[in-house]
Amino acid sequence: MTKTAVVIGGGIAGAVAAIALHRAGWEPEIHEARAEDADERGAFLTVAENGLAALRLLGLDPAEVTAAGYPTPRLALGNGAGRRLADLPLGGSGTDGVTTTTIRRVDLYAALRAAAVKAGVPVHYGRRLVALEGGMARFADGATAQGDLVVGADGLHSRTRKILDPGAPAPRYLGLLNAGGFTAGPIDADLDRTPGVVHMTFGRRCFFGWSMAPDGSVWWFANPPAKHPHTGPPPADWPSHLAGLFAEDAIPAAAIIRATPEVLGPWNTYDMPRVPVWHDDRTVLLGDAAHAASPSSGQGASMAIEDAVTLGRCVSSGPLPDALAAYEDRRRRRVQKVVAAGKRNGSAKAAGPIGAAIRDAMMPAMMRMLYRKGNPQAWIVDHRM
Repeated sequence: MTKTAVVIGGGIAGAVAAIALHRAGWEPEIHEARAEDADERGAFLTVAENGLAALRLLGLDPAEVTAAGYPTPRLALGNGAGRRLADLPLGGSGTDGVTTTTIRRVDLYAALRAAAVKAGVPVHYGRRLVALEGGMARFADGATAQGDLVVGADGLHSRTRKILDPGAPAPRYLGLLNAGGFTAGPIDADLDRTPGVVHMTFGRRCFFGWSMAPDGSVWWFANPPAKHPHTGPPPADWPSHLAGLFAEDAIPAAAIIRATPEVLGPWNTYDMPRVPVWHDDRTVLLGDAAHAASPSSGQGASMAIEDAVTLGRCVSSGPLPDALAAYEDRRRRRVQKVVAAGKRNGSAKAAGPIGAAIRDAMMPAMMRMLYRKGNPQAWIVDHRM
């Protein structure tokens, strides 16, 4: 008997979940809220080695999926005075041929949706979920979809999560905004053009990260501290405001921002420390809908991919309620540790003047101690399913 699945959301979690379910013998369909030709806002993200390795378990070639990106295996930490605080691996051992990769969000979405379509998974656009009744999903455009399983892969502000548990907590604002962009043309600064290095700098007033793409453009992000979430459109002076945050710093942030035709953002930075209810007997959450991690974790995409692969394995046989319980059991502890790690990383970005001075003084020695016996992040990036 054919088993059907309604996948709510066509982003990373939804597309990979649909591929995993298809390989497990299900007939999934993706229902994406945005129109097919919608402008996918957002800058870029990192897919870590653990996420790339998980794609292989679905018969996907990580290099093909991330072909529009570029490898970024190293991390250089610095401060606003131009002092190098640490040089670190941005990944694990890399012995299985995968390397942490930076890619535009829109390109990763497109590659994963194309892989789902190639596998025979239908994708429906303009389908914004409004209600769930058993396995029946109702959408704002009047359409409905019936499935033996409903997968809530609809992101941080998940409608599926709210329906599944009306008392579910709201996302937690982390006190940081996010902005970014891609340069075009010459940059009035002397830049380190070493391939594969992500530069992250604790500026005096704002955290800044950037890397050099193979075409010579700079991909960058900034995290201005803000006590309250931003609402409404971007301020009219947003680019100049961002550049001004780095006026006291001996780093190329301001020059990079000025060389950017379109400065994206601001977006608010959130996480989900703990979602009490992940599933019922036929509905399940995965990705950001279940456990959104701060971008500072560098693991949002990879955790979603791991979730999807695990879900496909768990529902390949046996009663569905037991399979969904097994999925949660296998994933909850790991992802909550990653969310906590991301929160700690983000807190360091928003340190005040005294905290920043202590951080800058202690970080080199602390990093040497932490990495003396290997990569302390190995439990995340070296994980293989």
